[in-house]
Amino acid sequence: MEERRKMIEMTGIVKKYFIDTPNELAALNGVDLTVHEGEFLAVVGASGSGKSTLMNIIGTLDRPTEGHYTLDGVDTNAAKDSELSSIRNQKVGFVFQTYNLIARTSALMNVELPMLYGGMSRKERNERAEELLRMVGMEERMKHRPEELSGGQKQRVAIARAMGNDPSIILADEPTGALDSSTGRMVMDLFHQLHDEKGKTIILITHSPELAEETERIITLKDGAVISEREGSGHAVV
Repeated sequence: MEERRKMIEMTGIVKKYFIDTPNELAALNGVDLTVHEGEFLAVVGASGSGKSTLMNIIGTLDRPTEGHYTLDGVDTNAAKDSELSSIRNQKVGFVFQTYNLIARTSALMNVELPMLYGGMSRKERNERAEELLRMVGMEERMKHRPEELSGGQKQRVAIARAMGNDPSIILADEPTGALDSSTGRMVMDLFHQLHDEKGKTIILITHSPELAEETERIITLKDGAVISEREGSGHAVV
């Protein structure tokens, strides 16, 4: 069997805040992590374990203090901020617990936004946004603003937006954290669909051991370090 290529290679990742002050804080302490193309990975750990800091570095929203990070063959340490911005737009789709939708604009326009920044034509991005909203079952709500949508509907719009530029990687930070269990189930089913049918590399940060168990591999963080790694079931709980 041909080995899947490495999408993410992290070696010795350290992230410190308030450096050289009495309040210096190490949020990550030498994390090594490899994620292969098409893998569905969960990152778990208590609050303050470093999960969100790791997610921000994976998504190039932040840079490590020490260590080396290669994303889909790009040396992020050497990349300029403008290059990292382009990588974020083209290679990474973000899904957050708080949805991060723009309040005064429609679901359709929210989904179009990454494509607008990516330089896609108006016609193309409109057609693709409609297609993605149909994919997540939101075709009846395209013209609705976030305030007119339920939490689960907002998250489905957010997932459609994350898919706007057909990214290689989806980073989901507690995507079901603000949802009830049945709505959270619907959102997780969407992630499984994107993984199984579209071959997306998905990294899920979650507090839920049950949801983590559905992924192919589970990484546990504690005090900014990886303390365990094991296989998950790799499929949705029915």
